[in-house]
Amino acid sequence: MSAKINLVSCHRMPERSFFWKGKQFPVCARCTGIYFGYITYPIFAFDLVYLHSIYAILLILPTFTDGLLQAKLGLTSTNWRRVTTGFMAGTGFMAISVNIGTWIGNLIFK
Repeated sequence: MSAKINLVSCHRMPERSFFWKGKQFPVCARCTGIYFGYITYPIFAFDLVYLHSIYAILLILPTFTDGLLQAKLGLTSTNWRRVTTGFMAGTGFMAISVNIGTWIGNLIFK
């Protein structure tokens, strides 16, 4: 007996994805924004900007809230809202990952 897992996924839904030259992106608008947010990693890694982890978490919350409202309450979001909040979350993830890496490095080397 196999159990069927029902995952909430919108990666290949045309209405939740961007298109470029007639080709659909392989992931949804929210994940596209998150992946673009990952580009901010060098800003944090090279100490050009320091973002405290509390503020980084605050950057992630709008994505979580938008996704939760959409999944649980059926509220409709737009692709531009998804990509914007996704970019914010990706930036928050990068700040947190650098903060954790710095903390671990300080534990090892001090």
